[in-house]
Amino acid sequence: MNRIGIDLGGTKIEAAVLGRNGDMLWSERVATPKGDYAGTLRAIAELVQRAKIISGDVTGVGVATPGSENPQTQLHRNANSTCLNGMPLRQDLQRMIGVQVRTANDANCFALSEAIDGAGSGAPIVFGVILGTGCGGGIVVDKIVRNGANGIAGEWGHTALPNALDVERAREKCWCGRACCLEQFLSGSAVEMDHALVNSTARISLKHIGELAAVGDAASAATLNRWIDRLGRALGGVINLLDPDVIVLGGGASLVGGLVDRLAPAILPHIFADSWSTPIRVAKFGDSSGVRGAAWLCDTLAS
Repeated sequence: MNRIGIDLGGTKIEAAVLGRNGDMLWSERVATPKGDYAGTLRAIAELVQRAKIISGDVTGVGVATPGSENPQTQLHRNANSTCLNGMPLRQDLQRMIGVQVRTANDANCFALSEAIDGAGSGAPIVFGVILGTGCGGGIVVDKIVRNGANGIAGEWGHTALPNALDVERAREKCWCGRACCLEQFLSGSAVEMDHALVNSTARISLKHIGELAAVGDAASAATLNRWIDRLGRALGGVINLLDPDVIVLGGGASLVGGLVDRLAPAILPHIFADSWSTPIRVAKFGDSSGVRGAAWLCDTLAS
């Protein structure tokens, strides 16, 4: 049976059809109707109708979302696309599309994609990390997304930065209302803002910061050093708690040259062991992992 996946992002909505063996049969992207809940539902429904032309009959549709569904109220929450919050997103989509719908946080879908046939394929426990405009995490065990009792397993981006320094604690609160969230320090946009703040300069892209550091710019090198130190502290906590078999990095920030090689020594001082061997890998499917993971959710729709 073919699978239909939807990746609902803040700027774009992507639909894809995966074949039996995970081959991409079709995909399409449209702009997200910003701040428009009803328009977002219509855009997804129209994409699904076009996907069905390629897929044929399907048992359901998987949707990767910002935020997650509250398992008690069945209302959506914690999405930075705030028009989704407080709404019965999954149920509304199910009524419009006419088939069963399963939703999962976009970072969970990323992790699922990479665990099934990506950079974490074959590993029993995969922790997926998204370092992009935001910062998130997802946990997959034995190829099944683990949402947890309250639907918030893997909400790594909104845990506090370990061993925060005074200068880090002095930052403004995160959009979620908490202080020292990892998203404020580890996302690509956070690194760009950190560089501008520390150096009292205009904001430049993380890619440019990496390029400048590579040719010896001291300020840019210091920015990357701060970022990698913070990543080491944050991932050390994940390893102490979960001890995953593989950590997979995704998002634009994961492509900074030399990041993977520099993470191991940054993590070691923060784990409860004298050595460790967990592989850290860059995602195989890049920004298609979200929609692929959403499509793989279809395999659990009947469970």
